[in-house]
This record gives sequence, structure tokens and C-alpha cells, in this order.
Amino acid sequence: MTIEPGKLLRWAVASLFMLAATPVLAANPPTYPRLFGTHETFSADTHLFTHWMGMLERNFDEEKRGDVPCVQGASRAACAVQEWLAFIDQERGRDPMTQLKEVNAHLNLHRYVLDIINYGTENYWATPREFAIHDGDCKDYAIAKYFTLRKLGWSEADLRVVVLQDLNLNEAHAITVVYVGATAYLLDNLISEVVPAEIVHHYRPYYSINEAGWWLHTGRT
Repeated sequence: MTIEPGKLLRWAVASLFMLAATPVLAANPPTYPRLFGTHETFSADTHLFTHWMGMLERNFDEEKRGDVPCVQGASRAACAVQEWLAFIDQERGRDPMTQLKEVNAHLNLHRYVLDIINYGTENYWATPREFAIHDGDCKDYAIAKYFTLRKLGWSEADLRVVVLQDLNLNEAHAITVVYVGATAYLLDNLISEVVPAEIVHHYRPYYSINEAGWWLHTGRT
């Protein structure tokens, strides 16, 4: 993920001041174990997350517009999207942990491609359909997994895209976190298995986000 750690740290500090100046937060956000042992501060105000909000808007427009069938003579793009939708149909009705494992494994088959190659910019947040067609970087895997699970009926309250620092690689990274009961599970393009967050110690989250709002992560408990 092509975001400099220093920029993320400066952003996190600025966000602390923003939250302190924002007295109204969403009522009764879901309560879960603190992710990677951090303190979490929730806000429903996502206006600063322009890349996330732009992706949500494009995704809504794509859903509303509908998809072209993959028939003889159809474009590669149409068939890539239909293959993704067919995978979702295949997963319907399976138990939650099977869905998590298969969604993670299936979407991890995509190639890792930098934004600058796909879109000519260093920080493009792709929709799941764009990821199906073009592949993408870590945040695109995370977004695609998030919305694949949403289409399978998972609640937004149980899902987050998390932007974090990989302390082993010393670079920014993004993953999907899914809450099943009291356990947070990681869907990660760098980890082949779906694992509980509590066994991973080299990730330090900056923020997590879903359609309802975002969480600032600071310190450790």
C-alpha cells in the first residue's frame, strides 16, 4: 500500500484533535474486543475519508446500473465481474467460517497490482468490480472481501476495512476484519489462512472503517 508511515502518523494525530472537537458521535456503536489491543474512538463523521466515500458512491452506482452478462463475445470485464458474482452465489448458505475462509482464499488469487499501474495514481480505492477486472493492491483486496461478505448477507456492524502499519515490513497495509461473536478474524492478502487478530502481533492499526463510521486506534491496552 503506497502510503508513507509518516503521513499516516501525522494524519492520526490530526484526527485526535478532530475527534476532540467533535462532541456528537454515533449513538451506541457496536462493542467488540479492542483490535490488536488498541484504544478505539468511534465517529460517524467520515467526510475526511474522500477515497472511501468516493469508492462507496461508485460502488452504489455500479450496483444500481447492473452488470452485463458474460456471453459469447462479451468483454473480459463483463466476464470477470460475472465470475465474481457466480462465486458469491456459490457461497450462499454456507456456514460463516467456511464463507470467511473461501472468500479470503478466492480473492487472494488475484494479482497484486499497484494503483499507479492500474489507475495512474498512487492512492485509488477500487470498487469490487474494478478489482475483479483489474486486480489491485492490499486495500483493494480488503474492500473486495468486505463487499463480497456484504453481498452474502453479513452486517456492516461485523465488518471493517483496517489501515495499519506492518511492523515486520515497515510499511502501510490494509486488511479486512470480521467479527464472529467475540473474536476478530483477519482476511489478509499476506496471510493465506483466516486467523484471529489476537495471534497477530506485528500489526499496528491507524484506523478502521465501514459504512457506518470509523474508529481511530491509539496506544495499546
